[in-house]
Amino acid sequence: MNSTMRSDMTAPRRQPSAFRRLLSSLVVVVMVVSGCGLSNGGSVPLPVGPGPQGTVPELEGVRVTVGGKDFTEGVIASYLVEFLLAAAGMDVSDMSSLAGSNSFRQALVDGQIDIGMEYTGTAWMSYLGNDEPIRDPQGQWEAVRDADRAGHDIRWLPPTTVDNTYSFAMNRAAAESTGVQTFSDYAELVNSDPQAAVTCMETEFSVRQDGWPGLAEAYGFDPSTVPTPIMQTGIIYQATAVGNECTFGEVYTTDGRVKGLDLVVIEDDKRFFPVYNLAVVVRGKFIDAHPQIEEVLAPLVDILTNEVMVEMNMRVDVDGEDPAQVARDFLVDQGLVTAG
Repeated sequence: MNSTMRSDMTAPRRQPSAFRRLLSSLVVVVMVVSGCGLSNGGSVPLPVGPGPQGTVPELEGVRVTVGGKDFTEGVIASYLVEFLLAAAGMDVSDMSSLAGSNSFRQALVDGQIDIGMEYTGTAWMSYLGNDEPIRDPQGQWEAVRDADRAGHDIRWLPPTTVDNTYSFAMNRAAAESTGVQTFSDYAELVNSDPQAAVTCMETEFSVRQDGWPGLAEAYGFDPSTVPTPIMQTGIIYQATAVGNECTFGEVYTTDGRVKGLDLVVIEDDKRFFPVYNLAVVVRGKFIDAHPQIEEVLAPLVDILTNEVMVEMNMRVDVDGEDPAQVARDFLVDQGLVTAG
């Protein structure tokens, strides 16, 4: 399983069973009791100094524990938060590789971590137990913000435009030969020549209502007419890039292999797929005590985009660079921190 996927592959996209929720909670409890991670974070992985704005006097020396999920994008996101808070003068403890989305969530709810970055769709469907996503990005964020504050006193800061959701992709040759740019174009191709639309996908995507069956219904094509080889995630990217087995392949929109393999992502012009915008989440008591944190982290809203995350993910997953170095380089380039 490639590390660029979210922590437990598609867990943020599926509603976990009661058993899985219980198991994840027990894992967190065991880790805390045994002292093997959640009760003691590490130090910030690389030194940083303040940017032109300097430190924030009210935050200097304040202890903060930053959590993150153990896949490439999750680790990078947590390092971005860590470096900005450290540059502001905070005493940062690093817990950037928690094993699984549910472990991250439980650690935040229980106060083992103070802050991190999370996806709106993940919270709405996996943590808050809703069956249907809200496909308007602002509406989805507002719904999560309100429900999580009321139910758990977890605060959601304004979201970035990073949206790590499903899509299909193809190589450049297929994009030119088929002329497909949007899923409406894809549906037209299926309806006219389904054998020209061979689409590789994961097993789960092929049966999920917010996957293949629902996509076909939303865009008006018969999914039974399309050849759909079932493959593991990592194989899909490579097979789509080669183009012999897959004309189209299921992908995640901010996966670094999209750019690394020069794949063309299809536009979801009817906004069928759920929205998974990345945003800072923080315990209510903590941000109430240290409201300056919001201003320190506010630049992430403007500078984090799908294109930026794809580039950073690619540097880690394709080029083999260290995620901490990638995150720090980005913030240095943006003039928000210095390299310590």
